[in-house]
Amino acid sequence: MHSLNPQKLLLSKWTAARPAQREKHFMVTQLYRDDEGTVLDIELQAVLSRRNQRLPWQALQNDDHWLMGWL
Repeated sequence: MHSLNPQKLLLSKWTAARPAQREKHFMVTQLYRDDEGTVLDIELQAVLSRRNQRLPWQALQNDDHWLMGWL
């Protein structure tokens, strides 16, 4: 598990540890914040299919699912 600064996740690149449907590489395209500006969720976009998914930013800390960068 790696530590992340949620404020710096926008446009960061990620690799799925277990790719599904040939979607391996992803990019953070949006940060969802609360009224105080705290990052709650992110939007990940698959590079291959342009499919978007919204998930809590903390999910990226799980090394079993996400690897930092494009490998």
